[in-house]
Amino acid sequence: MARLVIVSNRVPDVSDGAAPRAGGLAVGLADALVPGSVWFGWSGKCIDTRSHEVTRAEAEGVTYATIDLAEADHRAFYLGFSNATLWPLFHMMPSFVTFDSAEYKAYREVNEQFAEALMALLRPDDLIWIHDYQLLGVAADLRRRGVRNRIGFFLHIPFPAPALFELLPCAEELLAGMLAHDVIGFHTPPDRARFLEAMAAHGYQVQGDDVLHEGRRIRVVVTPIGIDVEGFSRLAGRAIRRVEAKRVVESLNGRTLMISADRLDYTKGLPARFDAYRRFLGSYPEHRRRISFLQVAAPSREEVEKYKSLRDELAYKAGAINGAFSDFDWVPLRYMTRAAGRGLLAGMFRISHIGLVTPLRDGMNLVAMEYIAAQDGADPGVLILSRFAGAASLLPEALLVNPYDIDAMAAAMDRAMSMSLEERQERHEALLEHIRTHNATAFSRSFVAALNRHH
Repeated sequence: MARLVIVSNRVPDVSDGAAPRAGGLAVGLADALVPGSVWFGWSGKCIDTRSHEVTRAEAEGVTYATIDLAEADHRAFYLGFSNATLWPLFHMMPSFVTFDSAEYKAYREVNEQFAEALMALLRPDDLIWIHDYQLLGVAADLRRRGVRNRIGFFLHIPFPAPALFELLPCAEELLAGMLAHDVIGFHTPPDRARFLEAMAAHGYQVQGDDVLHEGRRIRVVVTPIGIDVEGFSRLAGRAIRRVEAKRVVESLNGRTLMISADRLDYTKGLPARFDAYRRFLGSYPEHRRRISFLQVAAPSREEVEKYKSLRDELAYKAGAINGAFSDFDWVPLRYMTRAAGRGLLAGMFRISHIGLVTPLRDGMNLVAMEYIAAQDGADPGVLILSRFAGAASLLPEALLVNPYDIDAMAAAMDRAMSMSLEERQERHEALLEHIRTHNATAFSRSFVAALNRHH
């Protein structure tokens, strides 16, 4: 059987010899990472000058191979082109986009550095699976070095409307580079459709869900990522017995808990969410003192100016809500700007009555799935979900909202507060069925199968 080589920007830390902690891509790939597999990427360390030296570590039979990045490369490639250009553009937020040709040059060079370091690891029959927007050019760099292996690519963030993609001065070069893959995967049919439309607009031959190029057929597939449903459910069951969870329950004094958990990122829609909560408290006064909203916002990319200003804006809005509505024995909003462990969050999800997941745009959003998995089926919470998260297409029984519509979000909060147990149970059963069907195992198996089938 062909060996699987995973390539991603970051690689889980296995320096203690233990399997990677469950979370993010590690969950989606757990089923594919059989003994003998390789996972290659950046170590998370920055050094003074560029290096192709590969460090290897092993955990449970899987080799984790990493390279260090030069400090200047990390700044330009990661904070620059990847996250100040591609990230906002692909999330369809052009006002946040900056383009710097020197940063794009660093992006190309780091992709080349990845390809060069990979050459020492590859065997002729390896299946190579590259992940996400930071590494769009690695496959083309491998092909230039003579690699003939099957190479797959999966984009974990949305693909933008072609008119937005055209804003990139390097749009043609990026698309041409993507054609070095054999299989390209997206979370949703609309993402695939936008990608194929961009290809056609650039003169490439699109046939059904394939792109034909230089005698090759590139398959474009939809394989939504999922979670380990039973594993997260067990985690939630254990977490509610923890002392922290018990303290939260006591502090609620019988009030309903509404919870959100996000990275502190402008794509997550936190300012609009706070505005909607303020509108809810003003428009539905019967729910005041009956609800407590906990927003967990893990710090992210703190050295980037736009993220600093977002943090300041949210601190101001949180203070304004609590200043306007608090009572001597009730604070409507608890706002935490630090990361919470998965176990503790799972417990908070189980305790809560409402899960609020309202990104302005998201590739998939696994928090929505984790919220569903964490619930007690006998008394489940209600999921309020942005229509613009990829997960919305898989989870129609959630209360779907437009995250730009403050009044609609406030009305959804009111509906969730008032929803009968019977309706909550019906919705939860349907949602649970969806996430069991589209789980982490289904994601990795379906993509690897598509790559294996490619000739």
